[in-house]
Amino acid sequence: MSSWWCEHAWLGGDAVAERVSITVADGRITAVESEVPAPASAQRLAGLVVPGLANAHSHAFHRALRSRTQRDRGSFWTWRDLMYRAAGRLDPDGYRRLATAVYAEMTCAGITSVGEFHYLHHDVGGTPYADPNEMGLALVEAADAAGVRLTLLDTCYLSSGVDGAPLAPGPQQRFGDGSGEAWAERVQALHQSIDDEGVRIGAALHSVRGVPLEHMPAVVEWAAAHDAPLHVHSSEQTAEVEQCLAVHGATPTALLRDAGVLGPRTTAVHATHLTDEDLADLDRSATGVCFCPTTERDLGDGIGPAAALLAGRGRFSLGSDSHAVIDLFEEARATELDERLARRERGIVSAQRLLTAATVDGQHALGWPDAGTLRVGARADLVAVDTTSLRTAGGGATVENVMFAASAADVTDVVVDGRVVVADRRHVSVDVKTALAESISALLGQVR
Repeated sequence: MSSWWCEHAWLGGDAVAERVSITVADGRITAVESEVPAPASAQRLAGLVVPGLANAHSHAFHRALRSRTQRDRGSFWTWRDLMYRAAGRLDPDGYRRLATAVYAEMTCAGITSVGEFHYLHHDVGGTPYADPNEMGLALVEAADAAGVRLTLLDTCYLSSGVDGAPLAPGPQQRFGDGSGEAWAERVQALHQSIDDEGVRIGAALHSVRGVPLEHMPAVVEWAAAHDAPLHVHSSEQTAEVEQCLAVHGATPTALLRDAGVLGPRTTAVHATHLTDEDLADLDRSATGVCFCPTTERDLGDGIGPAAALLAGRGRFSLGSDSHAVIDLFEEARATELDERLARRERGIVSAQRLLTAATVDGQHALGWPDAGTLRVGARADLVAVDTTSLRTAGGGATVENVMFAASAADVTDVVVDGRVVVADRRHVSVDVKTALAESISALLGQVR
């Protein structure tokens, strides 16, 4: 048994409690008491302590592209060209090293669970490794080394366009399994090989571009049989919506609805360009959404209808996606600030609702319903945020100060399932800066 004493802690809603003692046994919170003196044996956490953050959408290898795509003009599609060049160079060892560094960076930002949208399955040319899940297992090992929980959203990716065109020669060949049934067979073997309390195997459809309609049922059925999270890129760019209308006479959301993809276990990632009927479909089915505002603005994708989606029945989560930055506070406040720009109004989404999205909703979207809160029985994930830094000084230990002024750099200490992973702003087992620099240099060298 261990205990922490928090100067201040967010216990949900509008409640920021003072002098909070949190007792933990076997990775679970067993007691929460407010207004108590610090026990002599307790570890002290200064600032405001919040539950562990959930990064609901990650492509770990995209971290290598940070700063390398900011020259000249371009679009999502030109950015994707460089992403494919990086994808073509990865092998299991390199992927493990890079992902370990990226996941460790996430923990330093207060992230305790990550959803890895994983489609880099096979060797160059599409040849399976001796173990067809070797790349996925590299990510599992990376998450374990970094001390973060992992939901491996194994992604079905079979085609290069909404019209079902085959995967293009080159790096795209690494993504495909040939059919939805072959994908399910490979993922079932992966699922059976995992015996780790900190890992969940989920499912993903890459997009309506990446999975032809006839192959979607195999993925949906596998996810349903395993009560697993099901994620899908949807309506990220206007071109995707236009192509889907041209080929299928339906928006991506309507196509996913008719294919039986929508539902409370499903998360539509991005959901940027939606019609009123799309919004109604997502609400009726209680389908969740995941916004990734720093990536959506980095790629010039657009601003999604956050207020309308937050008013619906599905959960609203957040992700860092391409890792233009890794900062869930920035993702959260961007949701509100983008709404202010689009509507020319303020105060549309409260700080408490944004923090709920970054914690409770994200953890649920990744299949961790027992995480994201500081209450008895929950997983013992604690994140201490400095409220006296250059950014937060004078703002007090309030949710508003954390959500609208703090950054990932203000996270001082992180506990995951009762284990200290970050202490005094340093990862306990990974030299994160060195690991990032070395793994990215080895992967990309002088690629620009």
